[in-house]
Amino acid sequence: MKKQLSIIIIMIALTALFVLGCQTARTGHRPKIVIYTSMYADVVDAVSEKLTHRFPNYRIEFVQGGTGILQARIAQEMPKGRLSADILMIAEPAYSLELQEKGILHPFMFTDAHQLVFDYDPDGYWYPVRVSNMVLAYNPARHMRVTVPNSFFDFAYDTRVGGAVSMRNPLVSGTTMAALTAFRDKYGFAYFEALGRQRVIIDYGVDESLLRLETGESKTVMILEESILNARQKRNLAFEIIYPTDGTVVIPSNIMIINNQWSANRNTQAAEEIAEWFLSMEGQAAIVAGWMHSVRSDFPYPPNGSIPIREIQANSIPVIWENVFRQHQEIRQRFEEYIASGRY
Repeated sequence: MKKQLSIIIIMIALTALFVLGCQTARTGHRPKIVIYTSMYADVVDAVSEKLTHRFPNYRIEFVQGGTGILQARIAQEMPKGRLSADILMIAEPAYSLELQEKGILHPFMFTDAHQLVFDYDPDGYWYPVRVSNMVLAYNPARHMRVTVPNSFFDFAYDTRVGGAVSMRNPLVSGTTMAALTAFRDKYGFAYFEALGRQRVIIDYGVDESLLRLETGESKTVMILEESILNARQKRNLAFEIIYPTDGTVVIPSNIMIINNQWSANRNTQAAEEIAEWFLSMEGQAAIVAGWMHSVRSDFPYPPNGSIPIREIQANSIPVIWENVFRQHQEIRQRFEEYIASGRY
């Protein structure tokens, strides 16, 4: 009798497992990974399609927004003891230092780390995954190059373009915050005062900057190179990039995995596989197709319409990422005081 009962229990258990398996197949249940990213929405769409093809057994979701917006979201989630993300791809590296210090990141060893052009954490807490370049741009249909600033210094000090230059809001755009910190390190806070006297226009989105260029309202804009490459190829807007004579601001963006204590879905193995893909040649091809530069030394070509990253780095304004991290509040306050307030 006991033997028969044991057989019946085993059969019931096997049947339950079979039914559960069928239900899983029917409902398409797959492990979920959520990625917070500041990449542009159209790039996210293209990358998402490639990831779905590469990882059919994972359900990968993106939350897209400006770096400042994503940082604010994470700050709201932290008191709950759990983030709603598993992977972060924020625009600039300083935030990696903050999250690493808070004990939120999961280390992993990228097999081809020796191929990376930019710095990475030796313990594997963060790696560069894409490169954006802060440049200047103008519309040759509206203005001649000799009449617009060709350097970041002249962007702030050339009175001929007063009230006709624009830049993104650094409180929303992490790359702009990084650039302002680099300008402060190079030129001092006098640069912020000069931007205020220049009556620089603050744009809250890329489309706003591009529209000002198109209409001629802005003679020059401070903008990411990828935004202009995108506009030229997808919108057929004949804008020209100026790699500033005093140096381009080169901004590598990191990829980070949230550890199991803090992550949304506690699946660091899946997150590692996805991060490895982003850093692979295949993943970097997707990045470059989105008009950003590869972080790998062995990647063979730059984004369409750009020049090799080594040439850009040869004349660049250095960014001290520790300053971006530690002095964020001071930069923000001086921006609001000298530039955003309209005091001049």
